[in-house]
Amino acid sequence: MGIEQGAQATVGQSVWAIDPSHSVVEFSAKHMMITTVRGQFGAVEGKIVVDEENPRGSAVEVEIDAAGIDTRAEQRDAHLRSGEFLDVENYPKLSFRSRRVEGEWKQPGDRFQLIGELTIRGTTREVTLDATYEGTGKDPWGGERVSFSADTRIDRRDFGLVWNVGLEAGGVLVGHEIRIHLEAQAVRQ
Repeated sequence: MGIEQGAQATVGQSVWAIDPSHSVVEFSAKHMMITTVRGQFGAVEGKIVVDEENPRGSAVEVEIDAAGIDTRAEQRDAHLRSGEFLDVENYPKLSFRSRRVEGEWKQPGDRFQLIGELTIRGTTREVTLDATYEGTGKDPWGGERVSFSADTRIDRRDFGLVWNVGLEAGGVLVGHEIRIHLEAQAVRQ
């Protein structure tokens, strides 16, 4: 099921297209167990289907261009794109598809959980995003926009990202836990 085929709206629902120029997926991991390395994926696309009367009936589908990884270090980015990590040649997209929403949002700042399937490198696992409704507003061109932020943590090994190097002093070069933060702005269709 692709982005174009899934997440269809019914009566009482609205469809919002994620605006890639105002959305980002950021991540961080420990390096040598002492420093946090941060990066982002800028090429994010997808849909949000909002059930106006029952927010728990809302849904999200997102695809991320794996080759768009950026940690501000080209050598590291090339390694992360390689078969030892994301293997973008064989798995060009990361994806998330929601399965359910727990909690509701009505006012900016309201928090809820978005539970769904995250797929990285062909492996799919259930994850829970702790999300915040940031609000809606009219843009200067007459469109309506909505914004959400969310956070989660994953163990990269659960997705087949197992490459590592042991350190002489103990520990590993790349931490297992990956923290993920996203900011999504979408336009009503």
